[in-house]
Amino acid sequence: MRIITWNINSVRLRINWVQRVLETYNPDILCLQETKTPDEHFPLQAIQDMGYEHVHFQGMKSYNGVAIISRVPFIKTDKHDRAGKEDCRHISASFKDFDLHNLYIPAGGDEPDPAINEKFKHKLDFIDDITGFFKDTYTSDKPVVTLGDFNIAPQEHDVWSHKQLLKVVSHTPVEVERLEKMRASLDWIDTARHFIPTEEKAYSWWSYRNRDWQKSNRGRRLDHIWVTPPLKGALKGYDCPTEARNWEKPSDHVPVILDLDLAA
Repeated sequence: MRIITWNINSVRLRINWVQRVLETYNPDILCLQETKTPDEHFPLQAIQDMGYEHVHFQGMKSYNGVAIISRVPFIKTDKHDRAGKEDCRHISASFKDFDLHNLYIPAGGDEPDPAINEKFKHKLDFIDDITGFFKDTYTSDKPVVTLGDFNIAPQEHDVWSHKQLLKVVSHTPVEVERLEKMRASLDWIDTARHFIPTEEKAYSWWSYRNRDWQKSNRGRRLDHIWVTPPLKGALKGYDCPTEARNWEKPSDHVPVILDLDLAA
């Protein structure tokens, strides 16, 4: 089974790139974040015409929004509010072999201080909330996948400069500490680092501000796919195709691909 997560930065604007990802990488499940459209304008029929009949989504005008697009039937689906806000950042679906949670963790604004920056406080509260949710809902012997744009690059080589970004939102110690508590909640496996040594640079996002993003390569690994221990033996392959960042009017994120051999 192939699962892809991708912050698309507007599903209606980039519906052709949805089709390109589906045709090029042939996932069984594609999870999107930052769809930026209310449900009544979500391009459901266009996606189903691409051969993906099972679509679960929640969105709002101009901001946020998440979707799970699947060839595999859902057993059930759900929508979740986190940290006291109804801002369309967490949906889930149950499949035959695992539960899947699609997250769009808040970016957190510019100032990494919850006392003066409400957006940063919301980010930390969101992570605390989802950590508690996972602890209360599952035990680590249940097969679960969580993925999405976590807006945190936790490790030293998940950013282009560890020293220069220690005080920049997405790589600050307080965020990294919170995300590690979330990871520890079910002993999640960070699949990127299962396949890529921790001393190697690994990115999934490059700012629009970098005109020659490839030359400067000032990236961050903000997009993640985690699995619980029962799925560790099924991990087969991982890819983060950077060519998508060069498409015309691209998202600033590229797809993250995980292959699972569920028969293993």
